[in-house]
Parts: sequence; structure tokens; C-alpha cells
Amino acid sequence: MKQAKIAAIDVDAQRTFTPLCPDELPVPEGDTIGPALNEQATLADVRVLTKDAHPANAIWMVDDPADMLQPLPHKNADLTWVQHAVPGTKGFETIDALPAVTEYHYVVWKGIEPDLHPYGACFHDIEEKLSTGLIEWLHSQDVETVIVGGLATDYCVKTTAIQLKKRGRFDVVVNLAACRGINAKTVSSACDEMLAVGIKLVDSQLALRCLLPR
Repeated sequence: MKQAKIAAIDVDAQRTFTPLCPDELPVPEGDTIGPALNEQATLADVRVLTKDAHPANAIWMVDDPADMLQPLPHKNADLTWVQHAVPGTKGFETIDALPAVTEYHYVVWKGIEPDLHPYGACFHDIEEKLSTGLIEWLHSQDVETVIVGGLATDYCVKTTAIQLKKRGRFDVVVNLAACRGINAKTVSSACDEMLAVGIKLVDSQLALRCLLPR
């Protein structure tokens, strides 16, 4: 009988979502979560990294932050954003303290096409028709429990966790100690959404350890 495994997922822990890149999409204290992500990984059998990887000619891109979050008439690019996470730039890089990309067991690069701006790591498109292979790979590794941390709580972390729970049918735990969000109101709403679908939330390594199956 195969032993059920635990996976730890570092969602979009990139400089683009930290104060290190103030002209992109800085999340307060986003650059501080590296140690917490490393801690949660010690409780897992496999470790996954997800990264935004956006082209410079994306159709959702605007120059002025004041023009962000405007609706777009595209199925898989729903809102406007400033340029961020362009491969080859500082913002694309992972934050300090994390392992090299080659030390992860699986990596997802998302949003590479100019007309796609997914939030979750399980699908390349917002419509959730084109799989990134993450769910399938986790099942192939006999993973049953997934620990999620990263940036930002109220966007990509939330969406990834919900996709894993609803589409992958994993036992999902979001480690809030290894996450940072954009603002308190949207983080609170995101937590409510995750709890509503059966995702567990913890705020410390000790609480996380107590929830895990071993």
C-alpha cells in the first residue's frame, strides 16, 4: 500500500510582489516569508514552486497604477495590472532564502501568454480548461495533503488553494504565517472563501504540525 504524501507549495514568492520592486505589485512584508516557507517545507515530502511569468506585451498591462483593476473584455485576462514578473527582470526572481529553482520537485510558470492572466497555479486560464499539470503531478506522487503559502493571500494563494481543494480534492492547509496579503479587508474575504470550501487555515508552524496527518 502506497503511503500518502504531503506537498508544500510556494505560491509566487517573487520579488515582484514585495517592496523590493516598488513599481510593480509590492505586497507589504512580502519579502519576509522565505524562512516560513522553508519551515513548512520541512514537514512535506515534495516541494513545489509557482511563478508568474508575464510577457512585456501582455494585453492586460497598463502604465499607471491608477488604471489598475479595471475590467477587461477577455475571458482569461479579467483585470488591468501594471507590468510585473517579466522573465529576465529582478521582479521575476524568487525572494531571498528560497532554494534554487532546480531544487524544487515541480515548478509551474504561469501567465506566459500575453492574453492569459491566471491567478491559480493549477490552470493556465481563468476558465480552468487548460491544466498546468500540477494537480496531475501531485496525484502521481501520491500526495493527499497540500500545505500552501506565498503571495498574495487574497489573490494567487486563495485561488490556488481553492483549485487544489475543489478540482484536485486534496486536503489543503493554508499556512498564513507563510503568506502576506494586499490589505486586511480582502485577506479576510479570501479566508472566508477558503474556509467555505473546507480549506484549513493556520497561523503558525506549531498549529500546522498539529493538523498534518503525521
